[in-house]
Amino acid sequence: MNTEKRAELLGQVVEYVQRHGLADLSLSPLAEEIGTTKRMLLYYFGSRGNLLARALAASRPDARAMFDTVEDAADLRRSARALWKAITVGEQAGPIRILLQLLSLAATDPDEYGELARETVEVMIGPIADAVGRLGHPKKVARERATLLVSGLRGLCQDRLVTDDAARTDAAAFHLIESVVEPRR
Repeated sequence: MNTEKRAELLGQVVEYVQRHGLADLSLSPLAEEIGTTKRMLLYYFGSRGNLLARALAASRPDARAMFDTVEDAADLRRSARALWKAITVGEQAGPIRILLQLLSLAATDPDEYGELARETVEVMIGPIADAVGRLGHPKKVARERATLLVSGLRGLCQDRLVTDDAARTDAAAFHLIESVVEPRR
């Protein structure tokens, strides 16, 4: 298998999904628009579900890389702010729309999208919970704080996409980050 061609196709698929959404994703129109065939997409990715999973994986922030170096509250604050910046004005500002669509679809069609959505959420929560845990929080509390951060930032990002109110959502995001970073009780 030509891994360079597969990577090229994956990049095109991510761009396509950002423009057209996930809800009605069909391989034939996708293949036609990116200049390949449905057969080649299946050859490189196996199934529509696997293609979708790979596109989501390729387009989400690397939480492990962003939070693995966290050793103190200042590091956690910096990493969380970097995540917020990435999903609102940085390299993840486009791909976050895919995630928001996936989560919405999972709520209405859990058989089709539920497992992929749960996996996508966990990929973010796990590394952040590990970082929060390194600050001395018990595992349960660390997962709760990571969940608050991931879900809160995602909701604020959606708010920003809908309202275009950067000042208000930035202020809310920074407040949320501070509540997650606060010391153990």
